[in-house]
Amino acid sequence: MSVFFCLSLCFINSIIILFIMEKFLSVPVTGAGTQLIPCSDVKFVEIGDAGGPASNPTTATTIYYGDAQTLTLTHAAVAANSVEFRTFIQDSLAKVLKLEWTEPSLEIVPKFAVSAIAYA
Repeated sequence: MSVFFCLSLCFINSIIILFIMEKFLSVPVTGAGTQLIPCSDVKFVEIGDAGGPASNPTTATTIYYGDAQTLTLTHAAVAANSVEFRTFIQDSLAKVLKLEWTEPSLEIVPKFAVSAIAYA
């Protein structure tokens, strides 16, 4: 099933309806099955949790959204000062947003297992 947002733009004597497709990353989470990560309105991806890059820099990666929400992925440890997991997520976000409207999600399997996803 697809998720759509509808936006109507009114001009002098015509109405244009624009459909914006919601996109998701489908990620396996240890012990919790597959989870969906929303890909719309992402502002940036940062190493560490919502406390900042110094907070859990090897086991957490956080996605920041325009509505001030965050999504933190807890994952297997990466090497100190590594941007490998963050780059994987950023590249996956770019890839899913390029998919056709009939493909609302992209299944990804990170090299580093994801053990939890927290949305705040």
